[in-house]
Amino acid sequence: ALMAVASVLGVALALVLFMWVPTLIFNGINAAAGGTISGWRALIEGLMKIAIFIGYVALVSLMKDIRRVFMYHGSEHKSIFCYEKGLELTVENVRKQSRFHPRCGTSFMFLMIAVGILFSTIVVLVFPGVATVSYIWVPVKILMIPLFCGLGFELIRLCGRYDNLATRIIAAPGLWVQRLTTKEPEDAMIEVAIASLKAVIPENEEDDRW
Repeated sequence: ALMAVASVLGVALALVLFMWVPTLIFNGINAAAGGTISGWRALIEGLMKIAIFIGYVALVSLMKDIRRVFMYHGSEHKSIFCYEKGLELTVENVRKQSRFHPRCGTSFMFLMIAVGILFSTIVVLVFPGVATVSYIWVPVKILMIPLFCGLGFELIRLCGRYDNLATRIIAAPGLWVQRLTTKEPEDAMIEVAIASLKAVIPENEEDDRW
């Protein structure tokens, strides 16, 4: 029951922070500007979402317990890199790996927001009247979330599968944000990550390919 309540509150908080708040702030700025920036709604709201996301992560990273979570996050990435390189999963081998991984959930979140900016801009350009009424615009953005998630996921897969200039450009912003969400782990944390990874490695290697 507690997990269910926490999940509902988490979703509600996300909708408020990333849907309602940017819209309300933009409406206030646009009204003060006499409606002259209406055509820039999607871009400005998108930039506000990115600012809220990075600001939130930066703030929670100051908490001692969350910092430890981010250290475990770093140990997870290092262990996965070690496994993907075909190296033996030892503390020594894992410690040498990078803590920044292109298929991280942090990168996915950033890509989803970026894709959202692109598609929201297209919708505003094609249907300019949709973005003028908040009680219509916010539900439209919510309905587009599966599209943002789907394309963001495919981009994450692409970055994990190929290493070229295009995928590096796509992955770069998410990797930068990972400087906030991952920290260098302690050896004991690496041991936990190794044990966790070993528990889910499939017998058939082909089942683990992206």
